Amino acid sequence: MVDQDSCFLLYTTYDKGYEFHAMNKKKSILQKGCARTRKLAKLEYVYEKQSLYFAQVSETVKDLAAEELKELKAENIEPVFRGIWFCASKKDVYNITYQTRLCSRILAPLAVFDCPDKDILYKTAKKIYWEEFLTPSKTFSIISNVSDSNITHSNFAGLRVKDAIADYFRDRTNKRPNVDSVSPYVTFHLHIYQNKATLSVDASGGSLHKRGYREESVSAPMQETVAAAIIRLSGWNGRTPLYDPMCGSGTLLCEALMHSCRIPSQIFREEFGLQRLPDFDAALWGKIKDQALQQITPISRGLIAGSDKDEYAVTAARTNLMGLHHGNLVEISRHPFQELDPMEHTTIVTNPPYGIRMGNDQDMNLFYQELGQFLRNQCKGCTAYVYFGEPKFIKKVPLAPSWKKNLVIGGLDGKLVKYDIFS
Repeated sequence: MVDQDSCFLLYTTYDKGYEFHAMNKKKSILQKGCARTRKLAKLEYVYEKQSLYFAQVSETVKDLAAEELKELKAENIEPVFRGIWFCASKKDVYNITYQTRLCSRILAPLAVFDCPDKDILYKTAKKIYWEEFLTPSKTFSIISNVSDSNITHSNFAGLRVKDAIADYFRDRTNKRPNVDSVSPYVTFHLHIYQNKATLSVDASGGSLHKRGYREESVSAPMQETVAAAIIRLSGWNGRTPLYDPMCGSGTLLCEALMHSCRIPSQIFREEFGLQRLPDFDAALWGKIKDQALQQITPISRGLIAGSDKDEYAVTAARTNLMGLHHGNLVEISRHPFQELDPMEHTTIVTNPPYGIRMGNDQDMNLFYQELGQFLRNQCKGCTAYVYFGEPKFIKKVPLAPSWKKNLVIGGLDGKLVKYDIFS
Protein backbone atom coordinates (compact mmCIF):
# COMPACT_ATOMS: atom_id res chain seq x y z
CA MET A 1 0.00 0.00 0.00
CA VAL A 2 2.80 2.41 0.87
CA ASP A 3 4.87 3.60 -2.08
CA GLN A 4 8.33 2.59 -0.92
CA ASP A 5 10.03 4.85 -3.49
CA SER A 6 8.51 7.93 -1.91
CA CYS A 7 7.84 6.80 1.61
CA PHE A 8 10.02 9.23 3.52
CA LEU A 9 9.11 12.87 3.87
CA LEU A 10 10.88 15.18 1.47
CA TYR A 11 13.33 17.73 2.76
CA THR A 12 15.38 20.03 0.56
CA THR A 13 18.30 22.36 1.12
CA TYR A 14 17.15 25.77 2.31
CA ASP A 15 18.25 28.93 0.51
CA LYS A 16 18.27 32.39 1.98
CA GLY A 17 14.88 34.03 2.17
CA TYR A 18 13.11 31.07 3.78
CA GLU A 19 11.51 32.00 7.05
CA PHE A 20 13.20 30.59 10.14
CA HIS A 21 13.43 31.65 13.72
CA ALA A 22 17.06 31.27 14.82
CA MET A 23 17.32 29.81 18.29
CA ASN A 24 21.10 29.54 18.43
CA LYS A 25 24.06 29.65 16.06
CA LYS A 26 24.02 25.98 15.18
CA LYS A 27 20.36 25.05 14.94
CA SER A 28 17.22 26.76 13.66
CA ILE A 29 13.53 26.06 13.92
CA LEU A 30 10.69 26.63 11.51
CA GLN A 31 8.01 29.13 12.40
CA LYS A 32 4.96 27.00 13.15
CA GLY A 33 1.96 27.63 10.95
CA CYS A 34 3.87 29.36 8.14
CA ALA A 35 2.42 27.86 4.98
CA ARG A 36 4.84 29.74 2.73
CA THR A 37 7.80 28.19 4.51
CA ARG A 38 6.37 24.69 4.12
CA LYS A 39 5.73 25.21 0.42
CA LEU A 40 9.14 26.66 -0.36
CA ALA A 41 10.93 24.05 1.73
CA LYS A 42 8.86 21.32 0.03
CA LEU A 43 8.02 19.67 3.33
CA GLU A 44 5.74 16.75 2.63
CA TYR A 45 4.80 13.74 4.69
CA VAL A 46 3.55 10.34 3.55
CA TYR A 47 -0.09 11.13 4.29
CA GLU A 48 0.16 14.36 2.28
CA LYS A 49 1.96 12.90 -0.71
CA GLN A 50 -0.08 9.70 -1.01
CA SER A 51 -3.37 10.67 0.70
CA LEU A 52 -2.70 7.54 2.73
CA TYR A 53 -4.04 6.74 6.20
CA PHE A 54 -4.32 3.80 8.57
CA ALA A 55 -7.41 2.83 10.56
CA GLN A 56 -6.82 0.76 13.67
CA VAL A 57 -9.57 -1.83 13.83
CA SER A 58 -10.28 -4.99 15.79
CA GLU A 59 -9.61 -8.11 13.72
CA THR A 60 -13.14 -9.46 14.18
CA VAL A 61 -14.86 -6.36 12.78
CA LYS A 62 -12.36 -5.59 10.02
CA ASP A 63 -14.74 -6.53 7.22
CA LEU A 64 -17.46 -4.34 8.73
CA ALA A 65 -15.03 -1.46 9.11
CA ALA A 66 -13.90 -1.82 5.50
CA GLU A 67 -17.54 -1.53 4.40
CA GLU A 68 -18.00 1.54 6.58
CA LEU A 69 -14.85 3.19 5.20
CA LYS A 70 -16.09 2.59 1.66
CA GLU A 71 -19.44 4.18 2.54
CA LEU A 72 -17.49 7.19 3.85
CA LYS A 73 -15.71 7.49 0.46
CA ALA A 74 -12.37 5.91 1.34
CA GLU A 75 -10.54 4.34 -1.60
CA ASN A 76 -7.85 1.70 -2.15
CA ILE A 77 -8.99 -0.06 1.00
CA GLU A 78 -6.48 -2.72 2.07
CA PRO A 79 -7.11 -4.71 5.26
CA VAL A 80 -3.94 -5.84 7.03
CA PHE A 81 -3.12 -7.13 10.50
CA ARG A 82 -4.72 -4.95 13.17
CA GLY A 83 -6.12 -2.41 10.77
CA ILE A 84 -6.86 -1.07 7.31
CA TRP A 85 -4.80 1.08 4.95
CA PHE A 86 -6.91 3.43 2.87
CA CYS A 87 -6.65 6.53 0.73
CA ALA A 88 -8.85 9.58 1.15
CA SER A 89 -8.92 13.25 0.31
CA LYS A 90 -8.48 15.71 3.15
CA LYS A 91 -12.22 16.38 3.14
CA ASP A 92 -13.06 12.69 3.32
CA VAL A 93 -10.54 11.79 6.03
CA TYR A 94 -11.94 14.63 8.14
CA ASN A 95 -15.40 13.15 7.66
CA ILE A 96 -14.20 9.60 8.37
CA THR A 97 -12.59 10.69 11.63
CA TYR A 98 -15.78 12.49 12.68
CA GLN A 99 -18.21 9.75 11.64
CA THR A 100 -16.62 6.29 11.95
CA ARG A 101 -18.31 4.05 14.50
CA LEU A 102 -16.07 0.99 14.14
CA CYS A 103 -12.50 2.29 13.82
CA SER A 104 -10.52 2.75 17.02
CA ARG A 105 -8.10 5.36 15.67
CA ILE A 106 -7.17 7.05 12.40
CA LEU A 107 -3.42 7.47 11.90
CA ALA A 108 -1.69 9.86 9.48
CA PRO A 109 1.71 8.36 8.54
CA LEU A 110 4.61 10.79 8.52
CA ALA A 111 7.44 8.49 7.50
CA VAL A 112 8.08 4.89 6.55
CA PHE A 113 11.70 3.72 6.65
CA ASP A 114 14.03 0.76 7.08
CA CYS A 115 14.77 0.35 10.78
CA PRO A 116 17.40 -2.35 11.43
CA ASP A 117 18.51 -0.97 14.81
CA LYS A 118 17.95 1.60 17.55
CA ASP A 119 20.45 4.09 16.17
CA ILE A 120 18.75 4.30 12.75
CA LEU A 121 15.43 4.74 14.53
CA TYR A 122 16.77 7.62 16.60
CA LYS A 123 18.57 9.37 13.75
CA THR A 124 15.65 9.07 11.36
CA ALA A 125 13.11 10.26 13.92
CA LYS A 126 15.31 13.25 14.69
CA LYS A 127 15.17 14.37 11.04
CA ILE A 128 11.47 15.18 11.27
CA TYR A 129 10.55 18.83 11.76
CA TRP A 130 8.77 18.25 15.06
CA GLU A 131 7.94 21.93 15.50
CA GLU A 132 5.27 21.39 12.85
CA PHE A 133 3.34 19.40 15.45
CA LEU A 134 4.14 20.87 18.87
CA THR A 135 6.26 23.36 20.78
CA PRO A 136 8.44 22.83 23.86
CA SER A 137 5.58 24.05 26.04
CA LYS A 138 3.23 21.30 24.77
CA THR A 139 3.05 17.64 25.77
CA PHE A 140 3.18 14.46 23.71
CA SER A 141 2.97 10.71 24.05
CA ILE A 142 4.35 7.77 22.08
CA ILE A 143 2.42 4.56 21.46
CA SER A 144 4.73 1.89 20.07
CA ASN A 145 4.36 -1.65 18.80
CA VAL A 146 7.23 -3.84 17.61
CA SER A 147 7.12 -7.36 16.19
CA ASP A 148 9.38 -9.70 14.22
CA SER A 149 12.24 -7.15 14.15
CA ASN A 150 15.78 -6.65 15.41
CA ILE A 151 14.40 -4.21 17.96
CA THR A 152 12.43 -6.50 20.23
CA HIS A 153 10.88 -4.26 22.91
CA SER A 154 8.04 -1.88 22.07
CA ASN A 155 8.66 0.36 25.08
CA PHE A 156 12.34 0.71 24.24
CA ALA A 157 11.52 1.70 20.65
CA GLY A 158 9.09 4.30 21.94
CA LEU A 159 11.75 5.69 24.26
CA ARG A 160 14.17 6.14 21.35
CA VAL A 161 11.59 8.24 19.48
CA LYS A 162 10.84 10.18 22.66
CA ASP A 163 14.56 10.92 23.03
CA ALA A 164 14.78 12.02 19.39
CA ILE A 165 11.91 14.50 19.86
CA ALA A 166 13.29 15.80 23.15
CA ASP A 167 16.82 16.19 21.76
CA TYR A 168 15.51 17.87 18.61
CA PHE A 169 13.96 20.66 20.65
CA ARG A 170 16.78 20.81 23.21
CA ASP A 171 19.32 21.37 20.44
CA ARG A 172 17.32 24.31 19.12
CA THR A 173 15.67 25.88 22.14
CA ASN A 174 17.43 24.49 25.23
CA LYS A 175 13.94 23.33 26.19
CA ARG A 176 12.01 20.14 25.58
CA PRO A 177 8.35 19.13 25.59
CA ASN A 178 7.18 16.84 28.37
CA VAL A 179 5.60 13.43 27.99
CA ASP A 180 1.99 13.08 29.12
CA SER A 181 0.48 9.62 28.69
CA VAL A 182 -2.94 10.65 30.02
CA SER A 183 -3.92 13.80 28.14
CA PRO A 184 -1.20 14.75 25.64
CA TYR A 185 -1.40 17.64 23.22
CA VAL A 186 -0.43 15.24 20.41
CA THR A 187 0.13 11.48 20.20
CA PHE A 188 2.59 9.78 17.87
CA HIS A 189 2.42 6.11 16.91
CA LEU A 190 5.42 3.95 16.06
CA HIS A 191 4.94 0.58 14.40
CA ILE A 192 7.90 -1.62 13.48
CA TYR A 193 7.33 -4.88 11.64
CA GLN A 194 10.08 -6.91 10.01
CA ASN A 195 12.49 -3.98 10.46
CA LYS A 196 10.23 -1.55 8.62
CA ALA A 197 9.10 1.40 10.73
CA THR A 198 6.04 3.60 10.31
CA LEU A 199 5.85 6.77 12.35
CA SER A 200 2.41 8.41 12.44
CA VAL A 201 0.32 11.11 14.09
CA ASP A 202 -2.87 10.00 15.83
CA ALA A 203 -5.34 12.05 13.75
CA SER A 204 -8.22 11.04 16.01
CA GLY A 205 -6.63 12.40 19.18
CA GLY A 206 -7.39 9.38 21.34
CA SER A 207 -9.46 6.24 21.03
CA LEU A 208 -12.63 6.84 19.02
CA HIS A 209 -14.65 4.45 21.17
CA LYS A 210 -14.91 7.28 23.71
CA ARG A 211 -18.05 8.90 22.33
CA GLY A 212 -18.63 11.26 25.23
CA TYR A 213 -22.30 10.51 25.90
CA ARG A 214 -21.69 8.18 28.86
CA GLU A 215 -22.34 10.37 31.89
CA GLU A 216 -23.56 7.49 34.05
CA SER A 217 -22.46 3.88 34.01
CA VAL A 218 -22.98 0.44 35.52
CA SER A 219 -20.37 -2.19 36.31
CA ALA A 220 -18.60 -3.63 33.26
CA PRO A 221 -20.34 -1.46 30.61
CA MET A 222 -20.13 -2.48 26.97
CA GLN A 223 -17.58 -0.57 24.91
CA GLU A 224 -19.17 1.71 22.34
CA THR A 225 -17.44 0.17 19.32
CA VAL A 226 -18.70 -3.27 20.37
CA ALA A 227 -22.25 -1.93 20.53
CA ALA A 228 -21.86 -0.24 17.16
CA ALA A 229 -20.62 -3.50 15.64
CA ILE A 230 -23.63 -5.36 17.05
CA ILE A 231 -26.06 -2.80 15.61
CA ARG A 232 -24.37 -3.09 12.22
CA LEU A 233 -24.28 -6.90 12.29
CA SER A 234 -27.99 -6.95 13.12
CA GLY A 235 -28.75 -5.19 9.85
CA TRP A 236 -31.31 -3.02 11.63
CA ASN A 237 -32.38 -0.21 9.32
CA GLY A 238 -34.70 1.78 11.57
CA ARG A 239 -37.89 0.60 9.85
CA THR A 240 -38.91 -1.83 12.60
CA PRO A 241 -38.77 -1.48 16.40
CA LEU A 242 -35.56 -2.22 18.29
CA TYR A 243 -35.58 -3.34 21.91
CA ASP A 244 -32.99 -4.14 24.58
CA PRO A 245 -34.53 -6.05 27.52
CA MET A 246 -31.36 -5.77 29.66
CA CYS A 247 -30.18 -2.33 28.66
CA GLY A 248 -27.81 -1.55 31.53
CA SER A 249 -26.53 2.01 31.05
CA GLY A 250 -27.96 2.05 27.51
CA THR A 251 -24.88 1.71 25.31
CA LEU A 252 -26.63 -0.44 22.69
CA LEU A 253 -29.60 1.93 22.67
CA CYS A 254 -27.34 4.98 22.33
CA GLU A 255 -25.49 3.43 19.40
CA ALA A 256 -28.79 2.40 17.78
CA LEU A 257 -30.07 5.96 18.17
CA MET A 258 -26.88 7.46 16.69
CA HIS A 259 -27.05 5.00 13.80
CA SER A 260 -30.72 5.65 13.04
CA CYS A 261 -30.55 9.44 13.45
CA ARG A 262 -27.20 9.72 11.66
CA ILE A 263 -25.59 11.39 14.67
CA PRO A 264 -21.80 11.67 14.16
CA SER A 265 -19.96 9.32 16.48
CA GLN A 266 -17.57 12.08 17.60
CA ILE A 267 -20.14 14.83 18.06
CA PHE A 268 -18.98 15.44 21.65
CA ARG A 269 -15.21 15.29 21.05
CA GLU A 270 -13.67 18.74 21.38
CA GLU A 271 -10.06 18.05 20.36
CA PHE A 272 -8.84 15.95 17.43
CA GLY A 273 -5.32 14.96 16.52
CA LEU A 274 -5.86 16.08 12.94
CA GLN A 275 -5.85 19.63 14.30
CA ARG A 276 -2.13 19.11 15.05
CA LEU A 277 -1.25 18.31 11.44
CA PRO A 278 0.72 21.08 9.68
CA ASP A 279 -1.73 21.21 6.76
CA PHE A 280 -4.85 21.37 8.97
CA ASP A 281 -7.64 23.34 7.29
CA ALA A 282 -9.84 24.85 10.01
CA ALA A 283 -12.42 26.20 7.54
CA LEU A 284 -12.83 22.81 5.84
CA TRP A 285 -13.04 21.06 9.20
CA GLY A 286 -15.80 23.39 10.33
CA LYS A 287 -17.69 22.82 7.09
CA ILE A 288 -17.45 19.03 7.43
CA LYS A 289 -18.86 19.13 10.96
CA ASP A 290 -21.66 21.53 10.00
CA GLN A 291 -22.71 19.31 7.10
CA ALA A 292 -22.75 16.25 9.36
CA LEU A 293 -24.91 17.99 11.95
CA GLN A 294 -27.39 19.05 9.27
CA GLN A 295 -27.94 15.38 8.36
CA ILE A 296 -29.23 14.42 11.80
CA THR A 297 -32.84 13.24 11.56
CA PRO A 298 -35.38 12.37 14.30
CA ILE A 299 -37.03 9.01 14.95
CA SER A 300 -40.58 8.21 15.94
CA ARG A 301 -41.17 7.84 19.67
CA GLY A 302 -40.81 4.26 20.85
CA LEU A 303 -39.01 3.02 17.74
CA ILE A 304 -36.06 2.36 20.05
CA ALA A 305 -36.81 1.18 23.57
CA GLY A 306 -35.36 -0.82 26.41
CA SER A 307 -35.71 -1.92 29.98
CA ASP A 308 -33.75 -3.24 32.93
CA LYS A 309 -34.68 -4.63 36.31
CA ASP A 310 -32.19 -2.38 38.11
CA GLU A 311 -33.37 1.12 39.01
CA TYR A 312 -29.88 2.62 38.83
CA ALA A 313 -29.33 1.14 35.36
CA VAL A 314 -32.61 2.63 34.13
CA THR A 315 -31.61 6.05 35.47
CA ALA A 316 -28.16 5.76 33.89
CA ALA A 317 -29.62 4.79 30.51
CA ARG A 318 -32.06 7.71 30.55
CA THR A 319 -29.31 10.13 31.54
CA ASN A 320 -26.98 8.97 28.77
CA LEU A 321 -29.68 9.06 26.13
CA MET A 322 -30.87 12.53 27.12
CA GLY A 323 -27.48 13.93 26.16
CA LEU A 324 -27.96 12.81 22.55
CA HIS A 325 -30.08 14.38 19.83
CA HIS A 326 -33.61 12.91 20.04
CA GLY A 327 -32.67 10.78 23.05
CA ASN A 328 -35.95 11.83 24.66
CA LEU A 329 -37.74 9.72 22.02
CA VAL A 330 -36.20 6.49 23.35
CA GLU A 331 -38.45 4.84 25.94
CA ILE A 332 -36.86 3.21 28.99
CA SER A 333 -38.77 1.30 31.68
CA ARG A 334 -37.94 -0.71 34.78
CA HIS A 335 -38.90 -4.38 34.36
CA PRO A 336 -37.17 -7.74 34.58
CA PHE A 337 -37.22 -9.28 31.10
CA GLN A 338 -39.26 -12.19 32.48
CA GLU A 339 -42.19 -9.78 33.07
CA LEU A 340 -42.22 -7.97 29.73
CA ASP A 341 -45.31 -8.01 27.52
CA PRO A 342 -45.11 -9.98 24.25
CA MET A 343 -43.54 -8.21 21.27
CA GLU A 344 -43.60 -8.99 17.58
CA HIS A 345 -41.56 -8.10 14.49
CA THR A 346 -38.91 -6.45 16.63
CA THR A 347 -35.13 -6.52 16.47
CA ILE A 348 -33.85 -7.47 19.91
CA VAL A 349 -30.27 -6.62 20.85
CA THR A 350 -28.91 -7.28 24.29
CA ASN A 351 -25.82 -7.84 26.38
CA PRO A 352 -26.94 -10.06 29.28
CA PRO A 353 -25.12 -9.43 32.56
CA TYR A 354 -22.33 -11.88 33.31
CA GLY A 355 -19.45 -12.31 35.71
CA ILE A 356 -19.09 -9.23 37.89
CA ARG A 357 -22.32 -7.71 36.55
CA MET A 358 -24.26 -10.81 37.54
CA GLY A 359 -22.80 -11.55 40.96
CA ASN A 360 -21.14 -14.77 41.95
CA ASP A 361 -24.18 -16.05 43.81
CA GLN A 362 -26.42 -16.12 40.77
CA ASP A 363 -27.50 -19.34 39.10
CA MET A 364 -26.24 -18.60 35.59
CA ASN A 365 -27.69 -21.77 34.08
CA LEU A 366 -31.20 -20.86 35.25
CA PHE A 367 -30.76 -17.28 34.06
CA TYR A 368 -29.96 -18.30 30.49
CA GLN A 369 -32.73 -20.89 30.45
CA GLU A 370 -35.18 -18.14 31.38
CA LEU A 371 -33.72 -15.88 28.69
CA GLY A 372 -34.31 -18.57 26.06
CA GLN A 373 -37.87 -19.12 27.29
CA PHE A 374 -38.54 -15.37 27.14
CA LEU A 375 -37.34 -15.17 23.54
CA ARG A 376 -39.27 -18.24 22.45
CA ASN A 377 -42.55 -17.41 24.20
CA GLN A 378 -42.68 -13.60 24.29
CA CYS A 379 -40.84 -12.62 21.10
CA LYS A 380 -42.52 -14.53 18.30
CA GLY A 381 -41.66 -13.25 14.85
CA CYS A 382 -38.64 -11.37 16.22
CA THR A 383 -34.93 -11.64 15.57
CA ALA A 384 -32.61 -11.50 18.56
CA TYR A 385 -28.89 -10.67 18.69
CA VAL A 386 -27.44 -11.67 22.03
CA TYR A 387 -23.87 -10.86 23.00
CA PHE A 388 -22.24 -13.44 25.26
CA GLY A 389 -19.26 -12.09 27.17
CA GLU A 390 -18.80 -15.64 28.40
CA PRO A 391 -19.49 -17.86 25.37
CA LYS A 392 -19.68 -21.01 27.49
CA PHE A 393 -23.25 -20.04 28.36
CA ILE A 394 -24.50 -20.11 24.77
CA LYS A 395 -25.33 -23.79 25.12
CA LYS A 396 -27.48 -23.02 28.17
CA VAL A 397 -29.99 -21.08 26.06
CA PRO A 398 -32.69 -23.54 24.88
CA LEU A 399 -32.78 -22.14 21.34
CA ALA A 400 -30.95 -23.07 18.16
CA PRO A 401 -28.70 -20.20 16.95
CA SER A 402 -28.95 -19.06 13.33
CA TRP A 403 -25.28 -18.05 13.49
CA LYS A 404 -22.50 -17.21 15.91
CA LYS A 405 -19.79 -14.61 15.32
CA ASN A 406 -16.68 -13.88 17.34
CA LEU A 407 -16.42 -10.32 18.66
CA VAL A 408 -12.99 -9.92 20.19
CA ILE A 409 -12.96 -6.20 20.78
CA GLY A 410 -12.76 -3.76 23.64
CA GLY A 411 -10.86 -6.21 25.83
CA LEU A 412 -13.63 -8.81 25.56
CA ASP A 413 -13.47 -12.23 23.92
CA GLY A 414 -17.16 -12.77 23.30
CA LYS A 415 -19.59 -14.03 20.70
CA LEU A 416 -22.64 -12.47 19.10
CA VAL A 417 -25.41 -15.02 18.54
CA LYS A 418 -28.40 -14.57 16.25
CA TYR A 419 -31.71 -16.24 17.05
CA ASP A 420 -34.60 -16.28 14.56
CA ILE A 421 -37.77 -16.74 16.60
CA PHE A 422 -40.57 -17.94 14.37
CA SER A 423 -44.24 -17.23 14.99
